Amino acid sequence: MRNKENSFFYGVDKITVLTYAVLVIMGWLNIYAAVYNEEHQNIFDTTQKYGKQLIWIAGAAIIAISVLMIDAGFYTVFAFWFYGVFLVMCLLVPFIGKEIKGSRSWFSFGDFGSLQPAEFMKFASSLALAKFLSNQNLIVNSRYRLRLKDLIKNYKSTFIAVFILVVPMLIIKILQDETGLAIVFVAFIIVLYREGLSVGFLIFGLLATVLFVLALIVSQISTLLIALAIIALLSFLFIHRSRKNLLIVMLVYASACGVVLGTNYVYSHLEQHQKVRIDVLLGRGEVDLKKEGYNVHQAKIAIGSGGFFGKGYLQGTQTKYDFVPEQDTDFIFCTVGEEWGFFGSASVIFLELFLILRVIFLSERQRSDFSRIYGYGVAAILFFHLCINIGMTIGLMPVIGIPLPFFSYGGSSLWSFTILLFIFIKLDANRLLILR
Repeated sequence: MRNKENSFFYGVDKITVLTYAVLVIMGWLNIYAAVYNEEHQNIFDTTQKYGKQLIWIAGAAIIAISVLMIDAGFYTVFAFWFYGVFLVMCLLVPFIGKEIKGSRSWFSFGDFGSLQPAEFMKFASSLALAKFLSNQNLIVNSRYRLRLKDLIKNYKSTFIAVFILVVPMLIIKILQDETGLAIVFVAFIIVLYREGLSVGFLIFGLLATVLFVLALIVSQISTLLIALAIIALLSFLFIHRSRKNLLIVMLVYASACGVVLGTNYVYSHLEQHQKVRIDVLLGRGEVDLKKEGYNVHQAKIAIGSGGFFGKGYLQGTQTKYDFVPEQDTDFIFCTVGEEWGFFGSASVIFLELFLILRVIFLSERQRSDFSRIYGYGVAAILFFHLCINIGMTIGLMPVIGIPLPFFSYGGSSLWSFTILLFIFIKLDANRLLILR
């Protein structure tokens, strides 16, 4: 028994690891199907993408084992170091990195491949956020016996927590022009909410999103501003009329107007392809299905053509004849929909959601704030990727190019998700060692 407890793998949650392994294998098989052709049928051919992905998978397995072999305290002690190192890498890559598809956000390693530091910034930010909030909790508890959710209501602490997330977000967007990877950091709002962030911030964010969409849909901005003024006036008339409430209504109205006017300013300064993606999503104007609407249109055809049980493995015509662009990366779910049908698509979504819910379940039983906060960071990132990736393939989200966790082709995404998940698995295993 003593030898078993001293093992590096003692307490590792087998259900989570098994789910991860199943998703990775399913992803590899779908990458093979996505780029399959009769001239290259050997699934182990390393000159093809599926062969290269197998190498990445082997590397991910080594990384996972390495993460589990390292003491859990290492990730707590060096959390800010991880954050700092990858932040510097994100700053350097636009200047010395390799340009791929118009974005200089990759470090090239010759024939071995390329790595995208922005992908690894997600787990580094999760560690840094967990470290900051858990450290603050220790300090506050030792003095005033407050709970962590009371801390997050402190505006200074909230500002610092948001600052930790916004800095890499801005660097990735402005310097690397990776909108999709930058938007992923919005997912951390789930973590902050779990730790006590006021629901008012979520309501404000939801209303701002609604106003953002309305500002894009409504042709006359003045009409929308007038409508907001009427709503503000009626709101003041139906509440207790006081100077304080008047100031609150005026502040909310001014903020709403700022969102509306800011939306048009931001939209006018977007690049043309970004404007097109928004227009396609909102159905503004005529969409040319041979140009800007092609990706989503073909994706819908591929998924819809699969029916309930699909056309069969390697039998997808949309996939086989390259009608769907980026079908092995951003649109990998189209291969699932066409060849595995609704049943297969639902199974993939179920497995992804099961993994996310498993992480949340494990997070809630953690004895340390650091482990719980980090676990929610893992769940939030995986959930955001799942929703956005599948949403954009069926036309519910703009095409912003983020991978489906453990499915899409690419070493950077697979390795970063593996590190993200297995650090938490190690932290959870450490919980049992603490209980001994």
